[in-house]
Amino acid sequence: MLVILKRDNEEANEHAAQLIAGAIKKKPSLTLGLATGNTMLGLYRHLVRLHQSGPLDFSGVVTFNLDEYLGLPASHPQSYHHFMHEHFFRHVNVLERNIHIPDGSIRGDYDAYCASYEQAIRAAGGIDLQLLGIGRNGHIGFNEPTSSLASRMRLKVLSRETLDDNSKFFGPGEEGPRCAITTITMGIGTILEARKILLLATGASKAAAIAKSIEGPITCAVSASALQLHPDVTFVLDEPAAAQLAERDYYHRVLQMTALLTPDRL
Repeated sequence: MLVILKRDNEEANEHAAQLIAGAIKKKPSLTLGLATGNTMLGLYRHLVRLHQSGPLDFSGVVTFNLDEYLGLPASHPQSYHHFMHEHFFRHVNVLERNIHIPDGSIRGDYDAYCASYEQAIRAAGGIDLQLLGIGRNGHIGFNEPTSSLASRMRLKVLSRETLDDNSKFFGPGEEGPRCAITTITMGIGTILEARKILLLATGASKAAAIAKSIEGPITCAVSASALQLHPDVTFVLDEPAAAQLAERDYYHRVLQMTALLTPDRL
């Protein structure tokens, strides 16, 4: 596990974008797992800038998103389909056929649909690099506390805390659709199968979850603590998100030594 500490949100976003860009340049056909949410907005902005000024070529990249609200069609302004196209896909040259986002409008055999999404990941050769955010309660994807650490892609009901956090994505006076309390999400076991994992976290509201995930015990009460089981995880944090880490100075020293040995981390 590598913990990279940056001064602020902007520096963390830029560094995470540079890591992803480096991975794409190293492997143009990269299979990239993607995440949504406020934390990712700055990261995607930097990736778009790198594409437009580089250019950073996304034409061979295959993407798989972590999750989607159940009951929201792709055209809904609060769907993750809309989020990804608005903030990222329409600004870069990723091919439409290479974009995979769970379908929130499905009806019927949900288990079969989830199995087919995982099969599509396997058919693409597995995820090379999985991007993650983290919730205040330590969830990754929409794997809320008590999720099995071996869980696969499935339907998941959101906790009240996550619903409250996500309410800001809906306009003033607009209530999220009742069906959106349930999501389709990659499981923790699915996430852990990625070859490399990059978790980006910024802001003081994530500090407790980050400390539990990195320095606490591995427990289903904090889904992100399962990342301790993975052999190649990088956390990119700003100082507020790292504020409750007991070993911040240690992580600074390890980063300095690692940079000398492996300047091209991803």
